[in-house]
Amino acid sequence: MANTAPLSIRPIDSKADRKKFIALPFRLYKDDPNWVPPLKGEALGLITPEKNGWFSHAKAQLFLAERGGEVVGRISAHIDTLALTMPPAQGFGPGCGQFGLFDAEDENAARALINTAEDWLRGQGMNRVLGPISMSIWEEPGLLIEGFDHPPTIMMGHAKPIYRAWIESAGYLPVKQLKTYRLDITTPFPPIVQRIIQSGERNPRITIRMVDKTKFEEEAAIILAILNDAWSDNWGFVPLTPPEIADVGVKLKPIVFNELIRIAELDGQPVAFMITLPDLNETLKPLGGNLFPFGWAKLLLWLRRPKARTMRVPLMGVVKELQASRMASQLAFMMIEYIRRDAVAHYGSTEGEIGWVLDDNQGMNAIADAINSHVNKIYQVYEKHL
Repeated sequence: MANTAPLSIRPIDSKADRKKFIALPFRLYKDDPNWVPPLKGEALGLITPEKNGWFSHAKAQLFLAERGGEVVGRISAHIDTLALTMPPAQGFGPGCGQFGLFDAEDENAARALINTAEDWLRGQGMNRVLGPISMSIWEEPGLLIEGFDHPPTIMMGHAKPIYRAWIESAGYLPVKQLKTYRLDITTPFPPIVQRIIQSGERNPRITIRMVDKTKFEEEAAIILAILNDAWSDNWGFVPLTPPEIADVGVKLKPIVFNELIRIAELDGQPVAFMITLPDLNETLKPLGGNLFPFGWAKLLLWLRRPKARTMRVPLMGVVKELQASRMASQLAFMMIEYIRRDAVAHYGSTEGEIGWVLDDNQGMNAIADAINSHVNKIYQVYEKHL
């Protein structure tokens, strides 16, 4: 029976309300076979300022929609002070706030939540909104608009198909698409790609090496330096800060494996990297968001002998100095091939996923096409002027 009680929207900041905030998707998606329940502790940490380094340069207000005491929707309105300093041509810029962590039971709740988030952003002096971005651009940006028929991989979002219509009817226009590519990694790449790799292997200037997890902080610093250079002109770029890097290290270190992350060196200098992660979602999905009583043991067992059908490449980068050169794609192909071999041999993997990739990133889209991958999900970022 439909809940006919009046709708109310309220801001929240207590731990009890934050628990209600993260609990809503467990009800809304309980019958969706392709939704992956997040670990509740991690989801709570994301929205708790003391536990998320992103809040060192950002602020957010969370809102709940309720009818008769039942939570029927949620949204975050947030402002990243670093994003405000970026060039407007790259997406953010002065006066640009965001909304995210959006879920609603019906269109009335959705519209009320979006209006409330916009009002809060106006009150903070913002004149433009991008969304959904949950909550950092480095976390889960964009609304899923294609690819609802299979679960997302680690660190990618999911949504109800109806959300697109609700957001667009609220006056939001598409501004950027983020794509993920799926590929079969059990078979060798096309001959032309193999020839490019073999040419690189004959070049004494090029070294492709595994990372050394025992030197985690040093390797992370090398990758971060390349990342901030390689991505600095990209749409949506906001530099990662030390508190965020520390958080990422804590979260990802358990699933970092030497042979799945490569650094490319040219004349002994690091110039490119590729990070690959086993799809932890395959293990998390059956846990239902809970580590206890038995989830923790299952997760530990997997970490000792990790097997994953799918490997995800969340980040690749080549220093700007090389991006317009043939060597950029050559280094990318070499790193992809070496990781492909090890993923199949050591982790039993059969599929890879690359992304997200900006729809206008010609270099990465061309690389994805060359290795016979196909777009399997599309995420849409929207914009509205207040």
